[in-house]
Amino acid sequence: WIHPPLRQAWFLTGPTSSGKTTLAIAVAERLGAEIISLDSMAIYRGMDIGTAKPTGEQRAQVPHHLLDVVEPTESFSVSSYVLAAHSVAEDIRARGKRVLVCGGTPLYLKSLIRGLFLGPQADWEFRSAIESYLADHGGDALRQRLSQVDPLLAHKIHPHDHRRMIRALEVAKVTGQPLSHWQEQFETPADPMDFPVAVLQLDRAWLHQRINQRVEAMLTGGLVDEVSGLLTQHGQLGRTAAQAVGYREVIDHLNERTTLAETTVLIQAHTRQFARRQEIWFRGLKELKPVAVTPESPIDELADSIVDIFTAHEKSRDDTGRQADGT
Repeated sequence: WIHPPLRQAWFLTGPTSSGKTTLAIAVAERLGAEIISLDSMAIYRGMDIGTAKPTGEQRAQVPHHLLDVVEPTESFSVSSYVLAAHSVAEDIRARGKRVLVCGGTPLYLKSLIRGLFLGPQADWEFRSAIESYLADHGGDALRQRLSQVDPLLAHKIHPHDHRRMIRALEVAKVTGQPLSHWQEQFETPADPMDFPVAVLQLDRAWLHQRINQRVEAMLTGGLVDEVSGLLTQHGQLGRTAAQAVGYREVIDHLNERTTLAETTVLIQAHTRQFARRQEIWFRGLKELKPVAVTPESPIDELADSIVDIFTAHEKSRDDTGRQADGT
């Protein structure tokens, strides 16, 4: 039920539009590493412009993994990502290369450095009974039922997130412990000696400027056509993909709910809000080592400084290991 952290890897993260992709390539080239994407939306095929996926040229420079994994009509859980990341990392190391994990999805990052409670297999009979209960009694009654077995989680889950409520009830029934109990096992920060994590930090005004410029570039670069093509191909996007920032706003535009100018402003605002949420998440992860990025920061110097962080970390860890061994 529990998946361990991903060790023997370096991590590079930061808010959206902070320049992670370009910097990761420079770092990977210096370290002889391949890159595992840490992006919950880049796993969808065809969602290229709005997720700012690495270009073909960039992928030719350094191999990238866990991009274009599933169709945008499919779901891809955190546990699916964690299992895939471990498998890819093992393959990279088997080929004599190093592993650099790069992206901005905080939940993915936390799950890799602290481990993840995968949970028991679904109890379909119990789940069916709970779904019938929901249909008969409504969401408020379902939440009240959850509060009796897991009050902490019942308080946290959105009142309309019935899927998570049902899963929480299922876990409590199968394991004999509330889901919040299992989740708390992964709230303790990992030993910073085990996980070299560099997080890019930018002045907020400059970050917002970069976000606004990127959104404009995405729209002039064909984002509307990309979304239109996906809808033509698939009919509609899956629940998760359709809520991706940039895609949900363009879908509204294609449905004539907003003008292109209004769509641009909305995507910019929602992306800034997303960056703010990312920064809040990052502050809660004590394992992270901040790297200041300014408009004057040359890529080569930034890459060298991150490599220094990673190599110093490895040296310190090796020295600690030798001391523990008495050598």
